[in-house]
Amino acid sequence: MPGRAGEREQPVIFSQLPVPRLGPHADRPRPYPPGRPPHLPIRPLWVCRACGLPWPCAEARLLLKIEYADQPVELAIYLSGLYHEATHDLFRLNPHDGPTPLELFARFVAWGPYRRPMVEPPDDDR
Repeated sequence: MPGRAGEREQPVIFSQLPVPRLGPHADRPRPYPPGRPPHLPIRPLWVCRACGLPWPCAEARLLLKIEYADQPVELAIYLSGLYHEATHDLFRLNPHDGPTPLELFARFVAWGPYRRPMVEPPDDDR
């Protein structure tokens, strides 16, 4: 059982990772400035290939908002499709300790267009 005292954790061997499904292809945001590494995800890990942070990283979010400024519905559809793919990939990688669907929703979809503010529970002291 991994994690016992005295045992070493096994290194990740990328050739043993599951192959991503053929869902929406993450081809946005485009690199900016041109010639720099694009802030696109490495699947099935869903980390940014430019900065190594969980994708979408802050720069990818900013570039996506700019790129889809006049197309908020398309951005919402794009992000929802990638959320579905990431949920599938990350659950297959680690079904026990991976991010929850709520965490992935916040990471992929909640920051995008048509976001409503969080509803605060009613205050019982009123």
